[in-house]
Amino acid sequence: MTRPVAVEDVKREVKILKALKGHENIVHFDNAFEDDSYVYIVMELCEGGELLDRILAKKNSRYSEKDAAVVVRQMLKVAAECHLRGLVHRDMKPENFLFKSTKEDSPLKATDFGLSDFIKPGKKFRDIVGSAYYVAPEVLKRRSGPESDVWSIGVITYILLCGRRPFWDKTEDGIFKEVLRNKPDFRKRPWPSISSSAKDFVKKILVKNPRARLTAAQALSHPWVREGGDASEIPVDISVLYNMRQFVKYSRFKQFALRP
Repeated sequence: MTRPVAVEDVKREVKILKALKGHENIVHFDNAFEDDSYVYIVMELCEGGELLDRILAKKNSRYSEKDAAVVVRQMLKVAAECHLRGLVHRDMKPENFLFKSTKEDSPLKATDFGLSDFIKPGKKFRDIVGSAYYVAPEVLKRRSGPESDVWSIGVITYILLCGRRPFWDKTEDGIFKEVLRNKPDFRKRPWPSISSSAKDFVKKILVKNPRARLTAAQALSHPWVREGGDASEIPVDISVLYNMRQFVKYSRFKQFALRP
């Protein structure tokens, strides 16, 4: 690191990791060291893979709404902890959630706080950061806060339940226009077979107005998150698996091109 801004970015990330140390759903920070050439950040090893990879690897290629709700609950716990400490993650996406181990009941761990920052009450971020698929409308309008993390979790939840992105275009600018102008589609398969509780949850956090959106704490109290919904044991439509495989294949190939 030769530029002062890069040094400051690493110092901020270490400070954030220290502040969040001990949370069950955040990658554990051990320590940081530096010599004349490098900075070393020592963190726990997570061997369970990324979020989407785990879901694709499920037995019989099927999973229930209850399983999805367990994942979403852990993501919301991370957001709520960050926001309680005056932090915004700013890059919540499936690639930044890892499983501690390969065990079926392994906890989910948030990682990569490189874009995260502290924010004072009433203040807003003016820069556009994050990944195109998950960016909130207010980020694109250059006045974002903690609410943007909840939006990103809403996008992930939508993908978990139907295997498709709620906002899609071939270009980054096209995706941004979709985010700003259009609403998610709840008519296509498998949405008709998904519980009304799950749909209610997604609709309440994919709200374009951040002031009308559920906070992370409020979202944790939603019945679908708390109990897995009325249809908790009903497997999500099998077509979700195909959609998710296509999504992962495309996102792996395009992730650098589409990243702001």
